[in-house]
Amino acid sequence: MRIDWSTLALQTINALVLIWLLARFLFRPVADIIAERQKAAQALIADADAAKHAATLERDAAVRETQRLVSARAEAMKTIAAEAESEKAALLAAAHADSDRLRATAAAETEAACLEQGKLVAARATQLACDIATKLLDRLPESARVSGFVEGLVDGVMQLPAQVRAELGVNGVALSLSVPRTLSQQEQESCRAALAACLNRPISLQIAVDPSLIAGMELMAAHAVVRNSFKADLAQISAALQSSDNGPR
Repeated sequence: MRIDWSTLALQTINALVLIWLLARFLFRPVADIIAERQKAAQALIADADAAKHAATLERDAAVRETQRLVSARAEAMKTIAAEAESEKAALLAAAHADSDRLRATAAAETEAACLEQGKLVAARATQLACDIATKLLDRLPESARVSGFVEGLVDGVMQLPAQVRAELGVNGVALSLSVPRTLSQQEQESCRAALAACLNRPISLQIAVDPSLIAGMELMAAHAVVRNSFKADLAQISAALQSSDNGPR
């Protein structure tokens, strides 16, 4: 086999020209395009990384904010629960205080009502006792209703201060004598004589009938009153009974 060196050389030259042409007009533009594509891809990847990083930061921030909100909510719930418990305790304390106050008020009112009822019963019993005594004393003989009380009236006058006794019936001023019934002339003279002997001077009497005295008599002057009657005695007894009923228990 014989090699044609001229043909080989031409073919070699053609191949080199073709390679040069391909390198100049095909490979370089393609390489530039590939480089541009690579650069664009890298830019896109960088943007994607930046976006991913930003998203990660936002996600972390959102997680932290969520945790903060959850923590704040938990604290708020604790605070609300504590306030609710405190309010509940305050309401319970107020309710207990109101209940105690109402019980105390009710007890005081009940005690006051019992005391008042006791006073009413005692007053009625006292009045009944006085009415019974009045009816019993009203059965005394007519003579005993006056004559039996003259000495007691004189004793009452004697117990007055000397200055008061000295002013009784002076200058003819009549002494007022209340009696339970109309006196006979002898009874009037007996009363006047007993009082005159007590005062060591003559006196005049102005006699008034007061059936409410039941028995006894009462002497009244400008500055003195001497009571010696069942009416006065019953009034003192009634006052003493009521005072005893109203005293401390």
